[in-house]
Amino acid sequence: MSDEIKKDNYSADSIQALEGMEHVRMRPSMYIGDVGVRGLHHLVYEVVDNSIDEAMGGHCDTIIVDINEDGSITVEDNGRGIPVGIHKKEGVSALEVVMTKIGAGGKFDKDSYKVSGGLHGVGVSVVNALSNHLRATVHSSDGKVYEQEYEKGKALYPVKQIGETTKRGTIVTFYPDPSIFTQTVEYSYDTLSGRMRELSYLNKGI
Repeated sequence: MSDEIKKDNYSADSIQALEGMEHVRMRPSMYIGDVGVRGLHHLVYEVVDNSIDEAMGGHCDTIIVDINEDGSITVEDNGRGIPVGIHKKEGVSALEVVMTKIGAGGKFDKDSYKVSGGLHGVGVSVVNALSNHLRATVHSSDGKVYEQEYEKGKALYPVKQIGETTKRGTIVTFYPDPSIFTQTVEYSYDTLSGRMRELSYLNKGI
């Protein structure tokens, strides 16, 4: 392409102000380091780090990571469960805020978590943005099970009750977007199990 054509194409109309989830999808490496094997596995670590934060706050002692046959990942913990009540400022469930707003997680509130664990600390909303599909299920303290699903970071429906429970915790299942992770969307058991062992050593009681 000639310099002349480049100049013609570079105008005010070509500058886009990207915000939130859209920006994550356009510039994923800014949030997870890269979109290769390392970045793919980092998605899991971001979800697990939320559970680690719960554990370090004394609210969780079990974290389960499954590589599913369909290529998705499921991370389950027995923590307090992401809050599902209506967020005053946003006007939607706090679960939806955590899942769809960059930097909205409880780890940014000093009263919610002791520490922030992640390498980038970007939170589960970035995982949501970089996934074809994500399902979040919360076993809440009110004895009810709540769920919301998303496609490419956008909620498909409001948070809804799907049952009752005697458990507590959060379950997140996500499918990494192959249009983002073009190198591979296949997870390594050895890589993930090694990381989980490290985390169990570093965090007593998990």
